[in-house]
Amino acid sequence: MEERFQNHPEEVKKMDTGQLRSAFAITDLMKNGEIHFVYSHYDRMIIGGVVPADKEIKLNNDPALKSNYFLERREMGIINVGGDGTVIADGIDYALSRLDCLYLGKGTKEVSFKSNDNSLSANFYLLSSPAHHAYENKLMKNADAVADRLGEGITSNQRTIYKYIHENGIKSCQLVMGLTILKEGNVWNTMPAHTHTRRMEAYFYFDVKEDQRVFHFMGKPDETRHIVLGNNEAVLSAPWSIHSGCGTSSYSFIWGMGGENQSFADMDFIEIRNLK
Repeated sequence: MEERFQNHPEEVKKMDTGQLRSAFAITDLMKNGEIHFVYSHYDRMIIGGVVPADKEIKLNNDPALKSNYFLERREMGIINVGGDGTVIADGIDYALSRLDCLYLGKGTKEVSFKSNDNSLSANFYLLSSPAHHAYENKLMKNADAVADRLGEGITSNQRTIYKYIHENGIKSCQLVMGLTILKEGNVWNTMPAHTHTRRMEAYFYFDVKEDQRVFHFMGKPDETRHIVLGNNEAVLSAPWSIHSGCGTSSYSFIWGMGGENQSFADMDFIEIRNLK
């Protein structure tokens, strides 16, 4: 499990492209037959990816957690962005089709992942936060998630936001998780941009065509930077940083947060004219 430490905004102002990518971009999450994790010291969020392909993959404990098992003091959100798959948690099978979400609460001991069809692997994206209370494991199908349609064609940001783990959805300690799908021909997400110093955030971009890219914007509102990302790549967002993106074509992304406040609307909006 790779470890990423926090960065002060004054430090980030001086970073070149390579340093920004090393600190914030996560580009190797989804590899056939493997499981990968990045431990961020922003709210101690763990970002992961599992591609079971033709074999079942077990969620093994990592020595860095200093726990008896991975979810002993943690909770986890899982969204499938690939073919049909199954997550087995403490002997119970949870079937996840594309865009379905599974929440696993603190105290879940045995977890493994598998694909239903070896020729079309499931791609499981994972977020895990520390937890102090055990909430029940729960599966939510994409069709059952709250769906908010936002944006306008004139500003190129028509999108549908699907909310899974939040204060009025699947209950959790501090994890908040969902995904956004941009309407074809639209390219901007999360604009006007915002910050929320009460919680960090991570974006995972998917459905990005092979020859296209997303320009992810970050940094203080008056000191913005950008990171170029491709399909199945993620990016960390510090609590003091904006998090917004513009693609060279339409795409989708999973958003997830951990911190003090679970309210989806907990945002400090930045007027577009004040961005620099």
